[in-house]
Amino acid sequence: MKPVGIEAINVYCGETYVDVPTLFAARQLDDSRIDNLMMARKSVALHCEDAVSFAVNAAKPIVDALSEEERSRIELLIVGTESGVDFGKSLATYVHDHLGLPRSCRLFETKQACYSGTAAMQMAAAVVAASPFDGAKALVISSDVARPVPHTYVEPSQGAGAVAMLIGDEPVVASFDRGANGFHSYEVMDTCRPDPEAEAGDVDLSLLTYIDCLKGSFTDYARKVEGADLVDSFDLLAMHTPFPGMVKGAHRAVLRKLKRLSPQAIEDDFTARLSAAVEYPRQVGNIYAGTVFLALASTIDNAVIDRERRVGIFSYGSGCSSEFYSAVVTPQSQRAVRAMGIREALDDRYELSVPEYDELLAATAELKFGARDFTFDLDRFPQITKARFGGGTSRPRLVLQAVRDYHREYVWLGADR
Repeated sequence: MKPVGIEAINVYCGETYVDVPTLFAARQLDDSRIDNLMMARKSVALHCEDAVSFAVNAAKPIVDALSEEERSRIELLIVGTESGVDFGKSLATYVHDHLGLPRSCRLFETKQACYSGTAAMQMAAAVVAASPFDGAKALVISSDVARPVPHTYVEPSQGAGAVAMLIGDEPVVASFDRGANGFHSYEVMDTCRPDPEAEAGDVDLSLLTYIDCLKGSFTDYARKVEGADLVDSFDLLAMHTPFPGMVKGAHRAVLRKLKRLSPQAIEDDFTARLSAAVEYPRQVGNIYAGTVFLALASTIDNAVIDRERRVGIFSYGSGCSSEFYSAVVTPQSQRAVRAMGIREALDDRYELSVPEYDELLAATAELKFGARDFTFDLDRFPQITKARFGGGTSRPRLVLQAVRDYHREYVWLGADR
């Protein structure tokens, strides 16, 4: 049977960030809790960015690198998100248009909180595996823009970002272990978005549910994969990362239950197998559907991969649905991911002061969900936009320019379109 997996992966986490310790101080939050978050920075979307523009900006370098013939083989586009812009029209339609993908393509949107990206990816992998044609490809994008809840302990972890993956039968980045999937899902009200402008839930319940799902989904994985062991079977781990401290806490709790390891052994295991995975999430924050793939990209980019390595991957979505699966990566995987310049893009973001951050949040809130007409002032933050998009930059970015009769109109900023 042909291998199936990730042929290319890219991340777009916006043009700006705010420093988390600085935000803690400005909000007069208890800074002793920063260590529990393990967050350094959080990405912030511009007022003229949304889940569509983030998705396109993540996928554009992948699509641009394809030949016309390779692009014609993309027969499926799925966008996983909980930041949809319409109750009926999928944001994948906008993404498809602005990426110039062929019309001979299925396209739709998936939703199941933060699990929606994995749902999209697994569906895409199944389509590729079942295709009678060699070289069939699918483009999967996880894209979310958080609506921060100011002056709460949730705010410092709420990020914005998108991860794009090309799924196919030449898996340079990661080759999935066929049939190695464990599931654990049930109804729980840990977090939800009862309306487009609000998020609600129980943080403690969410943590407990996450831990239960990590244990339950791996137990199901081990039932299907003979001899599977959470410690011995995987060289590396990549997990859904609302904030790195949550991953560390869940890792500790599950290894205590399943392996009964000592505290020091658990700490050493986290350093050896998970520290690479949380490097980028601690610089970005929770990007919901894409966070598990941000952790995977971070793993491949930052871990020591001097030979073939197996990665255990855990995806969780509130409400809840979860999956534990695995993939194999190689030194070639690392070269491919590093060539995308993810670290350099994160380092290159504009640092917002807290007053700039607050002004940006206020500007973003002016566009209400379902607005019939709206026009953005793209020059509202010239200290950011001129630095990011002026001066002959070769880094084009799609932004939302206006809404006219409900239709979203986007424009490319930057020199090379």
